[in-house]
Amino acid sequence: MAPFNRILLCYDATPEGRLALRFGAALAQQLQAETHLLSIFDYTYWSSGFEVLSSTKFELDEQAAQETLREGIDWLRAWGVTATGHCSVGNAIDQISRLADSLKVDLIVIGHHPHGFFARWWTGENHALLLDRVSCGVLFKVAA
Repeated sequence: MAPFNRILLCYDATPEGRLALRFGAALAQQLQAETHLLSIFDYTYWSSGFEVLSSTKFELDEQAAQETLREGIDWLRAWGVTATGHCSVGNAIDQISRLADSLKVDLIVIGHHPHGFFARWWTGENHALLLDRVSCGVLFKVAA
């Protein structure tokens, strides 16, 4: 029995996300794991008050998340991995932990771009919160 039977890949179309997607695909293929792909429309940056909310902008960003999901599914298919796609709207940490719990995944694979403390604070990135909210393994693939 493989240690990871169900894997959740988180994809955002960034270079770090693509690297994590490729790494996760290879792992899923090698382990013959059930694979899920999540693309998130994270609206939390709007709550900072720097951008005026508009329904058009919201719809365009939600559409971009759907296109990102399709792109990820296409990449996985090209690499020989079949995945179930999921698209969520909301805070990334909330959405990842919710779906991981719902699917009872064994491993989450996510890309990470190293930033300094102040950059993480400013953008609201706090991956430690994700670690506190899930009961499965989490693999952060760091870009070189």
